[in-house]
Amino acid sequence: MKILFIGDIVGKPGRRAIKELLPSLVAGHAVDLVIANCENAAAGFGITRDIVEELYDAHIDILTSGNHIWDKKEVLEFMGDYETLLRPANYPGTVPGRGSVLMPTAAGDYVGVLNLAGRIFMAPIDCPFVAAKNEIARLKTKTNVIIVDIHAEATSEKKALGWYLDGEVSAVLGTHTHVQTADDEVLPGGTAYISDVGMTGPFDSVIGIKKDTIIERFLTQIPNKFDVAKGDVRLQGVLMDIDAQSGKANTIERISVRLNDKTEA
Repeated sequence: MKILFIGDIVGKPGRRAIKELLPSLVAGHAVDLVIANCENAAAGFGITRDIVEELYDAHIDILTSGNHIWDKKEVLEFMGDYETLLRPANYPGTVPGRGSVLMPTAAGDYVGVLNLAGRIFMAPIDCPFVAAKNEIARLKTKTNVIIVDIHAEATSEKKALGWYLDGEVSAVLGTHTHVQTADDEVLPGGTAYISDVGMTGPFDSVIGIKKDTIIERFLTQIPNKFDVAKGDVRLQGVLMDIDAQSGKANTIERISVRLNDKTEA
């Protein structure tokens, strides 16, 4: 089974990369399921209903998110309408939406996807390690193929979760920092791991935002408006080959594809 996980989609440039680059990736690698983190897809912060529909139309099967999922307040009105739009499972139980989902591929094999958020340098929500164990036990009643998106700041927290879940899930994939790391590997128990899958959006930027804006913020410490950058648009993520029966990963491979042109109109 081939599963493609796409790193944080940032604004209109990131959505354009999805539209133009994803079809050839899916066809060229015979991908069975596409997962993408969407929490920055609406002008860099949050998600709207129209953009959710746009990403589904681009043949993304499951959307994960993180701490920015609530930035557009309208999300509270539709979060529960989409079974395959996830927010971190370790938010309190009263929060709208769901943190995991089971979805069949075209071949009829079920895949479980679990979304978690870290706590180091982030909001003090429920423990992702405890939430992971609870959710995995439920997902395993239907499938051994389970993909975990750990949306976290600290590499140590992501790496610890990878080791904690090694052999219990197919992959532990880091998101949130927007910088693709070079530590992709299959751990001894058969779990694919990477600290950050990267970003889908403009790389002539500081993690997707216009450079001058971010530099000014660091120099002055005065809050200013963050606008999505435009140039050097790329799609990043990881491609995994997973045994559909055992759920163990055979391989994990970093993906980074650049659009031919340099600017986003």
